[in-house]
Order: sequence, then structure tokens, then C-alpha cells
Amino acid sequence: MKTVKNWACTALILLAVSGAVFAGGKGDAGAGGVDAIKKAGVLKVGVKSDVPGFGLLNPETGKYEGLEIELSKLIANEIFGDPERVAFTPVTAKTRGPLLDNGDIDFVIATFTVTEERKLTYNFSSIYYTDGVGLLTKTAAGYKSLKDLNGKTIGVAQSATSRKAIEDGAAALGVKVSFAEFATYPEIKAALDSGRVDAFSVDKAILRGYLDSSVGLLDDTYAPQPYGVATKLGNKDLAAWVDGLIQKWLKDGTVGGLVRKYSL
Repeated sequence: MKTVKNWACTALILLAVSGAVFAGGKGDAGAGGVDAIKKAGVLKVGVKSDVPGFGLLNPETGKYEGLEIELSKLIANEIFGDPERVAFTPVTAKTRGPLLDNGDIDFVIATFTVTEERKLTYNFSSIYYTDGVGLLTKTAAGYKSLKDLNGKTIGVAQSATSRKAIEDGAAALGVKVSFAEFATYPEIKAALDSGRVDAFSVDKAILRGYLDSSVGLLDDTYAPQPYGVATKLGNKDLAAWVDGLIQKWLKDGTVGGLVRKYSL
């Protein structure tokens, strides 16, 4: 059921974003970005290393895995005819923008939520996945909803949109909460385990990767979180080119297959 729900959201947002973000064509990349990537000999992508299902550096294999990793490889294959000619850089919500701005990476494919504010700073592709902000709490605490967290502390990632989503949700309920910010998701989970925070908040698909016998995901869902591939604002040709790929893979079922593969 959750896959159907996610695809329903994706279809609606895709119609809005694909028309609003790009006015140009979506096929040829022109003389810009793709030519530069070909000259460099490798595609450089900023990805998450701590988000199961999306971008995870598997400690057992030493390799990255997840939906966003496979999207990166598909893009590399389009450029070089070789899916392995991609170099991954682990990013956080705080570091992914600066790395893109500095030219250290070509794309960010890292659960990067598209917002109107962010579209002023970066180009985004059409949406390949849509989620919502949730709350992970200790089962023993007995919390059932955000309303039960009145006066409690919620752990969030630095520079993430989840804090605003929970702030708005709490205000609507007349609930007062405080926040503690962390650089990585494992740090937030560790803080929850140790009792330094009372809840861990980020997108629900990410939280599912941190479920164990001691914690549970609340039913509450706040603020749709649509993910897109981000490129540097000035590189319109590269942005339009990768948007064409994402739209093609949405239509032909490639993205849907990856969503099912990773049980997102």
C-alpha cells in the first residue's frame, strides 16, 4: 500500500515540478555539463552514506547501495556506457549544497527535498520519490503522536527541512517542543537510544532504516518531501539533460522497479 501511496504523491508533484523547473528541452545537453564530465572521465555524485534504501555505504562490502546509488550508475552509463565510472562523495544535509556550489560534485542525489526556496539556489530534476516527515520514538515511552511529545526534545539533522515540518505540526496542535541538531542520522539514533532526545525526526523512508526492537515509527506524517536530482544553478543544460533521463525512467518503470527493490 505504501508504494501505491508514494506513487500517487509522486505523480501529482511530477506534473507541477516538471513544468515549473524547466522551460528548455530535455534531450541534448549541449556544449555544457556532459561534455565537461566526459572530459573529466568520471561522474562525481554527492550521495548519502547512512540512509538504508537510498544511499548506504555497506560496512561489510565497502560499497554504496540504494535507489540513489543505482540512479547515479544509470546516469554514468548514459554518459560513458559504463555504470561504474562514478565517484561517490558522502554528503549530509549541511554539506551537499556547498560541495555542489564549489564544483566538487556534478550532481546531488541524496534525499534532497525540493522546495520553492531551494529552487532559487539549485536546479532540480523532476521528482523521483516523495515521502513525508515522521517521528521515531522509543517503544517503551508509549508515545502515540506528536501531541504526546509536548515539552520533549526532538533530534533532527542540520539544515534539514524536517525541523520546520515538525515546528508547523506542533504549532497546529498547540504543542511545544525543542530541537537538538546533529550532523548525521546515526548520531540522532544514538541520541535517541541514550535518552538525550525523545524522538528522531526525518523522512519516514529514512526512519524505517533505523527501526529495531526498541523503537517504533509513529503514525503522524508531516509535509510532503519530494526528492529531485540537484545541479548547480548556472548549469541549465546539464539540469535539462538529467531531467529528461529522470522523466524517462519514471515513465518506463525503472524508478518504480528500484522503489520496489529497496522496499521504499
